[in-house]
Amino acid sequence: MTALSPDEIERYARHIVLREVGGPGQVRLKAARVLVIGAGGLGAPLIQYLAAAGIGTIGIVDDDTVSLSNLQRQVIHGTPDIGRPKVESAAEAIARLNPNVRVEIHATRLTPENAEGLIAGYDLVADGSDNFSTRYAVSDACYRAGRPLVTAALGQFDGSLTTIRAHETGADGRPNPTYRCLFPSPPPAGSVPTCAEAGVLGALAGLMGSLMALEVIRAVAGFGEPLVGRLLMVDARSLRFETLSYAWDPGNPLSGTDR
Repeated sequence: MTALSPDEIERYARHIVLREVGGPGQVRLKAARVLVIGAGGLGAPLIQYLAAAGIGTIGIVDDDTVSLSNLQRQVIHGTPDIGRPKVESAAEAIARLNPNVRVEIHATRLTPENAEGLIAGYDLVADGSDNFSTRYAVSDACYRAGRPLVTAALGQFDGSLTTIRAHETGADGRPNPTYRCLFPSPPPAGSVPTCAEAGVLGALAGLMGSLMALEVIRAVAGFGEPLVGRLLMVDARSLRFETLSYAWDPGNPLSGTDR
């Protein structure tokens, strides 16, 4: 615990007394570098809980500005932030919450061309983006860069969450599944309505973003069982949680036998 200051020991006291986290786990959180894709509905609670937990460096990728319609669910931003870049608003919120956290802002859109460069400087990636092109670019880049990925998605009243560690093998010696083992290819353009078109329950974004933070913290601190090969599905209408198992597909284009 020598790597923690007296202020940090008091700040993270409720973590430190947890046997599964303790001082060593909190030191790992402080040393971690986590890249968050998106400072919107999922990214807002995710970033807040990562900062509160003491993740040492949080990178934020987002090229959007805050609008009034965001505030129903993107709780890291406030009314005075309307018109500001989301990365700047989020960085200021982190500074207010925990000045021990270093923030690196990337006011850009993640693409297949820049994904690996952005990811390379981080230990773990958490994707809260709201479009399929970004999700596939992130997951492909994480596989190539050998980075764990926590990824979630929102519907109107439903959400899903999984962890991808496709660069590693499982206990059975088989490769861990990639994102493309679960969803081989994006749906046709226009077949899935956007959030603006279909709507989304604000509190659901908070729930799923918080679960993302829990999965990131669990992975860094090293306790529990990750959602590798498991897709957590949440139905907000009935508040039902279900878990679907999935496995490596030999035909996937990243780690498959015919890649």
